[in-house]
Amino acid sequence: MRILLNECIDESLRHCFAHHECQTCRFEGFKGFAIGRLVSAAEKAGFQVLITVDQNLPRQQNLKDRSLSIVVPRGRTTNIDELIALVPAVLAAIETLGPGQVLCVEDH
Repeated sequence: MRILLNECIDESLRHCFAHHECQTCRFEGFKGFAIGRLVSAAEKAGFQVLITVDQNLPRQQNLKDRSLSIVVPRGRTTNIDELIALVPAVLAAIETLGPGQVLCVEDH
């Protein structure tokens, strides 16, 4: 699966997705893109999942008829250690998501 990490996430998190092709916005040349442009560019580049900590994104984007799904990990902070703790739940989520869906993964 092709996964894109939004630039608001520490780039080292990509190493936690070793069994998937995971890239960052900076590596793909998407740094600084507004979210609508980012979603379109990610789809065009063949990404299937966008991971972002932007909790407003689900309300900002209509993903109907989109091929991209979005996962929003929600820890107490966006610190890399907290995000790493959510990786198993994120991996489980991306296996069940369909195109155009958004899922928030929370730390319980």
